[in-house]
Amino acid sequence: MPRKLQLKRLSEFSPRDLLMVGLPALALLAGGFWLAAQFIKPAPPDYLYISSGGAGGSYQLYVERYRQVLGKNGIELREQPSAGSLENLKRLLDEDDDTEVALVQSGTANGVNVDSLLSLGYLYYEPLWIFYRDKREFDRLAPLKGSRIAIGAEGSGTRKLAQQLLEANGLDEQNTTLLPLGGLAAVEAMQAHKVDAVFLVGAERSAAVWSLLYAEGVRLMSLTHAEAYVRRFPYLARLTLPQGAIDLTRNIPARDVTLVSPMATLVAHESIHPALIQLLLQAAQEVHGEAGIFQRPGEFPRIGQADFPVPPEAERFYKSGKPFLQRYLPFWAANLIDRMVVMLVPFVALLLPILRFAPGLYSWRVRSRIYRRYGELKFLEADVEASPERHSRAEWLEKLDRIEEDVQHIPTPLAFADMLYTLRLHVGLVRATILRRAPADKG
Repeated sequence: MPRKLQLKRLSEFSPRDLLMVGLPALALLAGGFWLAAQFIKPAPPDYLYISSGGAGGSYQLYVERYRQVLGKNGIELREQPSAGSLENLKRLLDEDDDTEVALVQSGTANGVNVDSLLSLGYLYYEPLWIFYRDKREFDRLAPLKGSRIAIGAEGSGTRKLAQQLLEANGLDEQNTTLLPLGGLAAVEAMQAHKVDAVFLVGAERSAAVWSLLYAEGVRLMSLTHAEAYVRRFPYLARLTLPQGAIDLTRNIPARDVTLVSPMATLVAHESIHPALIQLLLQAAQEVHGEAGIFQRPGEFPRIGQADFPVPPEAERFYKSGKPFLQRYLPFWAANLIDRMVVMLVPFVALLLPILRFAPGLYSWRVRSRIYRRYGELKFLEADVEASPERHSRAEWLEKLDRIEEDVQHIPTPLAFADMLYTLRLHVGLVRATILRRAPADKG
């Protein structure tokens, strides 16, 4: 055999053995990646549809602030105005609607199948403001019987709450004029003396509430039955608006006012991307975490599941705050790394055992070829020892020469050359046994 071919046979790995070991290992890794990919959501979209509320309402005010926060993280918040909570809820439940998140008043979902919706938490108190025109001061709803009352637009949470409280006091469409006006439209009607009372639900900063707080001749009702309402309607809370809290200079309100309040809830459809849940909660924390007339610093947002279940992503946020990577990296980078980690887990989990066992398997395949020749050699030696006269010496040597020729053509990497040379040495030992035991050829 030429020297160059011999050196080549000793210096190279066996391609066949590498393929026999490497291909199953690669297939195993590919299977692990495929399995991991089934649990990975695609990258979050760069836009999100949110259903807000009517013009001049607090929902629109806060959605605009959300837009600014999400915009800093590369997510476009696309607002869809609505009549209010009921319409927002219907949009979220409509599978043909693009809305994935909305602001919903607590208590709105009573009796509605909301299995596909998730609560991302309570955002702020949403007081019920009852404004009226009268020379007398009212602290109950019963005196409004027979009046013209703006109870909120169709599809609004204000309308639903107003109807519940009025019915509890014996007021309905049979004995009172209930008008479908809300927001700024209700304010205009009050200022034009077209209605006698207005029900508004929203933050004190909303344009509609602010306008009537400063309106001449308009009173704000303090509810003496507030505690009774809270007991009867569990989604309500009892609040006190302190004297002068709105304007100390003009002493608005002129006395402490007792209100009842549902809470604004951030509600999402179950199809929302988990990364956007985290981002929305960060925006909510920035927007609603401040102190206010009715809340302490950091009181909101807070976990709430009265109407809807809370997703695991929201529970982690309220327990641990902003995700670790997002504290140091931009949103897109942190999200990319989070998704890649899921892919790396099976890679590392499979790669370590493969790196541990693949070299041994490769070594076994190379050694097995040498061991097979050892087996042939051992059987030949045993036959010679047991029945040397079965064949002539030349025939025994011919059998040994075939084994030796086969040994010369075993592709053996350099790392296993010592085993090859040992085998050749043992071939010589068997040859000596044949010469000693087999009968010499005649002639």
